[in-house]
Amino acid sequence: MVAEIRFDDRVAIVTGAGTGLGRAHALGLAARGAKVVVNDLGVGRDGSGASSEAADAVVAEIKAMGGEAMAHGCDVSDEDGVKDMVAQAMDAWGRVDIAVNNAGILRDKTFAKMEMSDFRKVVDVHLIGSANVAHACWPHMRAQKYGRVVFTASASGIYGNFGQSNYGAAKAAMIGLMNVLHIEGARDNIRVNTLAPTAATRMTEELLPAEAAALLAPETITPGLLYLVSEDAPSRVILGAGAGSFAQTRIYETTGITLQDADNTPEAVAAQFARITDAEGQQELADAFSQTKKYALNAAQARGLKLDW
Repeated sequence: MVAEIRFDDRVAIVTGAGTGLGRAHALGLAARGAKVVVNDLGVGRDGSGASSEAADAVVAEIKAMGGEAMAHGCDVSDEDGVKDMVAQAMDAWGRVDIAVNNAGILRDKTFAKMEMSDFRKVVDVHLIGSANVAHACWPHMRAQKYGRVVFTASASGIYGNFGQSNYGAAKAAMIGLMNVLHIEGARDNIRVNTLAPTAATRMTEELLPAEAAALLAPETITPGLLYLVSEDAPSRVILGAGAGSFAQTRIYETTGITLQDADNTPEAVAAQFARITDAEGQQELADAFSQTKKYALNAAQARGLKLDW
């Protein structure tokens, strides 16, 4: 039997927590004992406007269930605002244990028709905003030798989706950020994961038939999120989630081939592309240097050299 997952005496920051997934995450953490900073700028889907109403309502819900929470309305792409949010959490509760990066906006258009200002704004909110929150929490997590960070990716970034070049680029970047922070945080017991959810929220409401929307409630995803920020959480996991389904996304590299000297030509790459892309023997790599080592050892073996590595 798995012990009940609790967050008593833990402090969590959840961004974009006024509605949808963020609200479900904030309520789920609070229900299991966490003190929660409910961050929400209260903007529209495209990032326009601002209101504290949604965040205040979630704080009221948490307090009504006997929990502790505070609202903070900073724009996560504003570094100073994020620092203030973390400082307020530290002043109130003395620690920050969990950072759930969920805030986001949409400005969908085909790449040909998109203004670069819209591309930049979406990347600023999703990617820079997530980095701002993690960066502000990081020294506190290192000092207390405990931290759990989750970035929110999307199938639009992992697999692609028409009209979402800005959103897809930002969401794919979450995986790279996770990979590095997983390595850098390991010695201080900071575990870093990525949630790739699909849910019926105001971001997707126009895309889903009613029957599917009923199945894809945000609350069906939150159990996966709660595990990713728990005491016994894994690290460096991309967890797909939706409608109560959970799956891991992995990035593999094929065994490939090695071409040397005069044989290393574009024609040889073309001729052997089927072997290069053959999935048999493919593997996950632990870090970027693992790829460097793999290629150097392959080249040494092809030349009959012994590389002591």
